[in-house]
Amino acid sequence: MQSAQDLLVALARRYSFGDVGALAPAVLGNPVRAAQVAAVCEFGQRLLTLDAEDFASELDVPTIPADLRRRARACHMPQTPKEQPRGALDSLRPAYALLLEVIKVRWEQRELSAMMAALHIAAEYLPLLAFETALGHAGDPARWPDGLRAPGSRFGVLGDRDCDHTRAEQSAAERTLRVAIEPSAGWRAYFDRQHSQVAGALATCVSRCRNPCPAMDWVPGRENLAQRCRTALTFAETPLVRLRHAAPVGHGFGVPSPEEVLDAWQRSRAALDKNGVGHQVTRRDGFPLAGLPSLFSAIAGAELRPAELLADVSAHVVSLLKP
Repeated sequence: MQSAQDLLVALARRYSFGDVGALAPAVLGNPVRAAQVAAVCEFGQRLLTLDAEDFASELDVPTIPADLRRRARACHMPQTPKEQPRGALDSLRPAYALLLEVIKVRWEQRELSAMMAALHIAAEYLPLLAFETALGHAGDPARWPDGLRAPGSRFGVLGDRDCDHTRAEQSAAERTLRVAIEPSAGWRAYFDRQHSQVAGALATCVSRCRNPCPAMDWVPGRENLAQRCRTALTFAETPLVRLRHAAPVGHGFGVPSPEEVLDAWQRSRAALDKNGVGHQVTRRDGFPLAGLPSLFSAIAGAELRPAELLADVSAHVVSLLKP
């Protein structure tokens, strides 16, 4: 290592955006240049931590290339019912590509607690990734099909004992049908607490409901969607995803070892292989959790591979650090 600046370059290549942004003013000397580096690092850190609510806060910073801003905007969660563009509510595929990149980076850095959190997020929203082929969007409450409210539909009907949804899912389903006309604060509260419940509720409707109602009659190619949703629900129940909840005293007090993660994934692959599209996890695709991108692709009904967004942000930070 030749200098403190070389150290910053090495940290940037390891995606240590928070450290680089904090150290840049002391190392670089030039306040303008340091501020540019810090702004891009803040952008990269929010991507790395999957802070999808706040991606947009850096999207007008000129230091960040337009291509990076565009790709981040595709993963952004709109903060008002009418915000345009719709970002991750238009399509979850860019967000899942970013999730795969984050999982890969966290594994390589042995930041396994953060990796498990990313896997947990991926599991929660997988049914909406599957439903995107039927909906034409990724579960935007402002664009739900009229079929969910068809005569006789139990979707969003509170207290209906013939509905297989849990109380929490019934509440979330009822809320999602009206949240698009709520104030922005209500919209944000819904996404903080209930949108993932709606994902599970939709998957139950199409693939596990014991008392089907007309709520899903509008779905084209229903059996294919049902199969992909069953796989999504199975993934959420695998030993890999349950690792995050395995600590005996609650979240955050136990971090699995790499060996435990790989063992849990192997057992998860065996469970998923029993499903119609679970065989995708047997693919050798070079990913740390072999077959995970192929599994997500099968559920999405579209090719998904890890993004290179973090890598490109890292390269841009390095370009700013070098004279």
